[in-house]
Amino acid sequence: MLTYVYRVTKYNPADRDGHGHYTGPEDTVSDHGEVEAAYLRTVAAFAADTGIDHLVVREPQVPSLAHFGVEPPVDGFGLEGLFPSGQAGFHDGAQVLLDIALDLVRIMLRDSGAWCRLEAEDSFAVHVGWDQYLYISSSRPCEEALARTRELGLFPERLDASPYAFEAEEEEQVIQRPGDDDFWADLHRTVATGHAGILEETYLDGASRWHHLTIDTIAPVRVGLAPRARLAVWPPLSTDIDAVLRALPADGLVEGVWQDDDGSNIRSVIADEDEFLELASRISSAHAAALLSVYAGERVPLCTAVMPDNDGVLRARWRTEPTPSDRDWALRQPKG
Repeated sequence: MLTYVYRVTKYNPADRDGHGHYTGPEDTVSDHGEVEAAYLRTVAAFAADTGIDHLVVREPQVPSLAHFGVEPPVDGFGLEGLFPSGQAGFHDGAQVLLDIALDLVRIMLRDSGAWCRLEAEDSFAVHVGWDQYLYISSSRPCEEALARTRELGLFPERLDASPYAFEAEEEEQVIQRPGDDDFWADLHRTVATGHAGILEETYLDGASRWHHLTIDTIAPVRVGLAPRARLAVWPPLSTDIDAVLRALPADGLVEGVWQDDDGSNIRSVIADEDEFLELASRISSAHAAALLSVYAGERVPLCTAVMPDNDGVLRARWRTEPTPSDRDWALRQPKG
């Protein structure tokens, strides 16, 4: 944990009540102007004081089922034109120059698209909470940056820790299989026996894509996965479309997954009872389909994994929910 942690806001501490709640006139949305620019200059000042010129994206996420931001959602989650490789450049572990990091902070301040933590290991971290609350951590006291922040009209306050800092689970409680060569060899056998047929790739928290698995497609699917993606393996889709449609519940939420009638792309959508007719229409013309629960405890794939880096090290901090198969795998591992 970094020693110096600051909460930086446009909210004057003099306008807080006895419970720390702000009661002053400032709005909770970005002005897209001078105040927003002051926030970004503050981040740049702290980075300069710490000696940082690039940061790493950690735990990136985008809105999924619902958008809770105070501003309307924007196309492409605000990431359009930000990375040379397009949105694919926004992934866990992506290293970005400070200018790009500031653009990401701007997106988070506007609360209308992507979110992430930005870090330089053992020296610097910045992220945005609700209502224009900016959290900056450094290995240095950053006295010059603090003075600059006040000059810009913002209010830095020292904290013990950010409420949005990543909290790792205790190691002995973690079951996480890496998507290494052994995982893919096991997957090859599972596909060959007909037990597995589709792969769910969560490339951002809140965003997934689906892949059809055959003996011939496993290798290209692996090559095309996003860095540090979370993986979930599922049984093959059913070609009995009538049976899938009969399984639609009367109400609630369900994820429909279907393969185009030409047997190519796999698509999915989460729908409630008001959208079941549209979902049924899409599935009725599909080559194969399935309905998956979206509720915790009911959504259980065959197995899961998280992709390691190219050197084989699992550096992603996010985890999958362990399945019975994952627990069996963990029991087979040699003890430290």
